[in-house]
Amino acid sequence: MTGDRSKIRLDSHTPDVELDPSTTKSAIVELLYQNDEFGYKPHAVHEELDIPHNTSKGTLRRLKKQRYIDQTEDGYYHAREDREDLYRYVGALDGLNRMFADHDADADTDEAVSDEPSLSEEAIEGAIDVPDDVE
Repeated sequence: MTGDRSKIRLDSHTPDVELDPSTTKSAIVELLYQNDEFGYKPHAVHEELDIPHNTSKGTLRRLKKQRYIDQTEDGYYHAREDREDLYRYVGALDGLNRMFADHDADADTDEAVSDEPSLSEEAIEGAIDVPDDVE
């Protein structure tokens, strides 16, 4: 393989964001990045997400070690300002959650589902926050 970074070996490739939306790890990242003006102690995360307290503590420690989140000197976990990739991830999750919530609400009613998309293109682009100048 040449020094060209436009291709990689898939069997050894590790993407920057390794999150599965169905996991507690992802739920904690989503909570912290959607509420980035707050810091959370493990007990607060436990209560917000209704997960076991020990799961909250352990997952927060692992996320900090993996540099997904940061921690204040007095023990409050919070989003990292420099992780634009995680802000985009959480924005995309929010867009998907809203899209599926709208779809589920339509399915629960007897009204015909409109052919119009539930999210405008602008809202979807805002949710994933992709810069226009990316090639």
